[in-house]
Amino acid sequence: MPAHEETSEDTSEATSSPLDGERAHLAGSRAALRAMREDVQALDIRDVTANWVNAAVLQAQIDDRIKALADLSHTPLFFGRLDYRHPVGAQEAEGAEGEQFYIGRRHVHDAQGDPMVIDWRAPVSQPFYQASRNNPLDVDRRRRFGYTGGELTAYEDEHLTDPAETEQTSKLLQAEIERPRVGPMRDIVATIQPEQDEIVRSGLGGTVCVQGGPGTGKTAVGLHRVAYLLYAHRERLARTGTLVIGPNRSFLHYIEQVLPALGELEVKQATVEDLVTAQVEVRGTDEAAAAVIKGDARMAEVLRRALRSHVTLPTEGVVVVRGSRRWRVPAYEIEEMVGELLARDMRYGAAHEALPQRIAHAVLVRMEEAGEAPDDRVQNAVARTPAVKAAVKAIWPAVEPSKLVLRLLTDPEFLAAHAEGILTGDEQKQILMARPARSVKSAKWSAADAVLIDEAGDLVARTHSLGHVVIDEAQDLSPMQYRAVGRRCSTGSATVLGDLAQGTTPWSTESWAQALFHLGKADAVVEELTAGFRVPREVIAYASRLLPAISPGLAAVESVRESPGSLAVREVAADVLAAAVVAACEESLVHEGSIGLIAADARIPALADALTAAGHAYLSPGEETTAASRLTLVPASLAKGLEYDYVVLDEPAAVVDGEPDERTGLRRLYVALTRAVSGLIVLHAAKLPEQLL
Repeated sequence: MPAHEETSEDTSEATSSPLDGERAHLAGSRAALRAMREDVQALDIRDVTANWVNAAVLQAQIDDRIKALADLSHTPLFFGRLDYRHPVGAQEAEGAEGEQFYIGRRHVHDAQGDPMVIDWRAPVSQPFYQASRNNPLDVDRRRRFGYTGGELTAYEDEHLTDPAETEQTSKLLQAEIERPRVGPMRDIVATIQPEQDEIVRSGLGGTVCVQGGPGTGKTAVGLHRVAYLLYAHRERLARTGTLVIGPNRSFLHYIEQVLPALGELEVKQATVEDLVTAQVEVRGTDEAAAAVIKGDARMAEVLRRALRSHVTLPTEGVVVVRGSRRWRVPAYEIEEMVGELLARDMRYGAAHEALPQRIAHAVLVRMEEAGEAPDDRVQNAVARTPAVKAAVKAIWPAVEPSKLVLRLLTDPEFLAAHAEGILTGDEQKQILMARPARSVKSAKWSAADAVLIDEAGDLVARTHSLGHVVIDEAQDLSPMQYRAVGRRCSTGSATVLGDLAQGTTPWSTESWAQALFHLGKADAVVEELTAGFRVPREVIAYASRLLPAISPGLAAVESVRESPGSLAVREVAADVLAAAVVAACEESLVHEGSIGLIAADARIPALADALTAAGHAYLSPGEETTAASRLTLVPASLAKGLEYDYVVLDEPAAVVDGEPDERTGLRRLYVALTRAVSGLIVLHAAKLPEQLL
């Protein structure tokens, strides 16, 4: 499939070449998009809204539509074209001429409503990703376009039904995959591969788990799946909501432009900590051993027992005075009500609200038996009487989730009573606060404590469920964190993204079956991406030497990119290591694209000083790279999920030693080694970990 590019000779030819025709269509499409945007901007809603509230809501919707129709000058409006052999949906025997569709990031139509660009998510666009010579899906020609700075400069044709044309790798596709990265993460809509497309277009009803090694595009696949689901199920997800969960704010900032580039502005992004800290502020930390215990799923049963312990069976009946009459509900009858509520395993708060109504109903039955005719208003009034309220307070008192967790973590006897048979004595001692706090506000809550409070909160009142949740870097979640996320999609579905080999928390999951069970999605489909498109073959092969030690049995990524010379491992003397690192950064800055200097967290200050002394400004993770500022200094603990064209890795042994155990350290090193898209320089003074030798 030869690529057709503009040359100096092309510009002198008559404007009748195919490239000129495609440019004309691009110009026409941009003009049509501007007209679509101007039509929305010109809408006058003054006479169609009943009040200012409706007007504000409608205006917000219009503003969002205007944003979605923005024409990004450096983002191609379309990237491909499909020439069908027959009209879409028609039988071949009809013999009618085929149709032609331009595939892009969003739908664009002309003044008559005819499509000029088809949204990549539309069914008619799917053959752009799925058609092959073995199964052309009625596509005669697939055309890809090449752009430079937003200008269409090349095209490449693949004739899927021509037996004389040999199959070749698309040079434009490869160039787009390898294009240098400056700024936040880009969409991959022009480069989605067939196996990725199948995951992207899987239905809303089921949960999908994607195991993917470095460079396989799992994060991009997850984000494009959200965009596809919003396209295919717009109305439903507009009601129920969508959420993307990432490991930290730096990562979320890195990916935040992908969905807006696809015209999707309503997807919220958060970390797990963001979700569970609505009631408390995290100001403390846990030792690793304590955090592992607090994150264990067994804590859910400890919390349930502790909460239910507040329920006390009545010892005497309730007497309600109404006018001159006294109505008595005996203790045994109230005990039956309590037993029924416990047996139904209702939310604690719902049962707390139901009990006074049950007691009041029993009073109403007695009133009716005595010849009175009370209605619902009387029942509500009885439920609010001092006698009933006092009884409920004694039998089924209201419980504040944060106070419940605080008591468990500060009262050894209370914890022992409800953790008996679940946690050992040593485990109980591990999670008790060293300095018990006097109140919820003064407590130095840890991130794991906040998850416990969230669990307790759900035991009291059901957590609101969204329509779809995406969880990235999911291998690092604890069982209790999975439960927290699962509550937010209990009636919806999820896309779970991760790599077991990159689990770098002490509580990281050992298997997806285990993780999905805690998430409440045990029936999820697990897909594995093993083809790498970003990390060069030399680099991923070097990093994969660690796999037998960090994740035995996990398949290594097979990179499709050959890049000779992309890996350099250099040993230097300890006293010149910092200078060598700076020199390696300067060597990398000669190339186009972003540069990441990754090092053990403890070595970051020294390297920062060395860069500053050499006159090099640098960014922190999450800060957007620009053409003028391309070097980022990255602590190894924040490298996960990020990518740079060129990476300089400082002292691998220090990265390993910076973690509480060797396996976690080697996993952290695996992450650091696989952040490079075009080239990796490893510098070390200490001996390399033996797994790399």
